[in-house]
Amino acid sequence: MPFAAPLYSRAVSAPPVPSGLPLVIALTGFTDAGNAVSRLTEYFRDDLDPTPLYVFSNDVLLDYRARRPIISFVEDHLTDYRPPRLEFSLAHDALGQPFVLLSGYEPDFAWDAFVEAVLEISASLQVSSVTWVHAIPMPVPHTRPIGTTVSGTRGDLVEAHSVWRPQTRVPSTVGHLLEYRFADAGAKIAGFVLLIPHYLGDTEYPAAALAGMDSITVATGLVFDGDGVREENREYLEKVEEQVTGSDELSRMLEGLEERYDAYMAGSTSATPIIHTGDLPSADELAAELERFLATRPGGDEDKRGGPSLG
Repeated sequence: MPFAAPLYSRAVSAPPVPSGLPLVIALTGFTDAGNAVSRLTEYFRDDLDPTPLYVFSNDVLLDYRARRPIISFVEDHLTDYRPPRLEFSLAHDALGQPFVLLSGYEPDFAWDAFVEAVLEISASLQVSSVTWVHAIPMPVPHTRPIGTTVSGTRGDLVEAHSVWRPQTRVPSTVGHLLEYRFADAGAKIAGFVLLIPHYLGDTEYPAAALAGMDSITVATGLVFDGDGVREENREYLEKVEEQVTGSDELSRMLEGLEERYDAYMAGSTSATPIIHTGDLPSADELAAELERFLATRPGGDEDKRGGPSLG
């Protein structure tokens, strides 16, 4: 007998939602350099305690064998089964300002149906604007502010915050499709691409999540208390600095990245484009050198939350 399930359902305890709230979208997917969106989602769910409004069906949208849910084994029994969540919720920022949040995993299936449902729910909630964030690796130094590429229908944000404006073809995410459909519908939408140092892209880089918060703030006026993430970032950068200063090769690599970045940002006509790597190392080469350096030190690798482990 064929199995069929609704794409989403309204949460039983869903509260009334004022019209005109901003919608913030944070979906993990094809690329999440620095774990930016994953960390943002963790912050939203753990620190802001959002209330579910609409919950999407994993059985319709999720490939379980590609992204297996986590279950805990305790001595002789199983406990704490945690399936992924994809949902609309009502959240409040540090000042108590309400906003609508769409967070969770990027659907594996039924993109068109999912996007249609998101637009339908957003229309019913009468959201005032849509902002989404994702992150890609770029050959930029971690010693400079994280830049963004901004797309969408908000020319003021593009003009003020887009440091790199490429013309290219890229594999799409469902976030891209959402932006495309929202723009077609005449919505006020902005997409922020965070440009994360490529040699830190496979680590949990707290500055990436902070940059995501800042991008959402400039687009919506929402305010987030990221003190915990800032402290994580201070500790993380101390470990990176220790690794870089302990290796002449890494120091030279970083200096090269800084020179190219500064020349590009200064608008010099002789500057090499920001995405040109030339004689600069690849992410794999940087990771290999850091791994060699770490191997000479006692204590072994750090985990992602405690610090960079780029091997």
